[in-house]
Amino acid sequence: MICGLSFGQVNSDKEIENVIEKLFEGMRDKDQAVLESVFHEKAIMHTVTENGGKAALGTNSVKDFVNRIAVTPAEINLDERILEYHIKVDGEMASAWTPYEFYVNDAFSHCGVNSFQLIKEKGDWKITYVMDTRRKEGCQ
Repeated sequence: MICGLSFGQVNSDKEIENVIEKLFEGMRDKDQAVLESVFHEKAIMHTVTENGGKAALGTNSVKDFVNRIAVTPAEINLDERILEYHIKVDGEMASAWTPYEFYVNDAFSHCGVNSFQLIKEKGDWKITYVMDTRRKEGCQ
């Protein structure tokens, strides 16, 4: 028997894409309320960095991330462009793998991948965890 995506899965995928896009719209607009609205209250953020060929894990609180974006000067434009979505859903839990390119004032800054974990709570998808990579080389 071959199983395909159900209508519910397709709807969930689009809802999850919309939450992630809302995050980056909030970032572009420096809108603190929008940024806060996409995260679960217990959300965690990590970044994988490389130093001398060794991986390191950086931690950032959602509150610090939101505050840093909100106070970014108006003349600095931050634009994270998602290249594609790979979404998996199991009931009220979802995972999204999203390669991206990041631009500051339309100049390429870096690329990488975001790994999002989400929960559907009270009918809405919320980001519970984000881990990303960042590099300047090997981009698409």
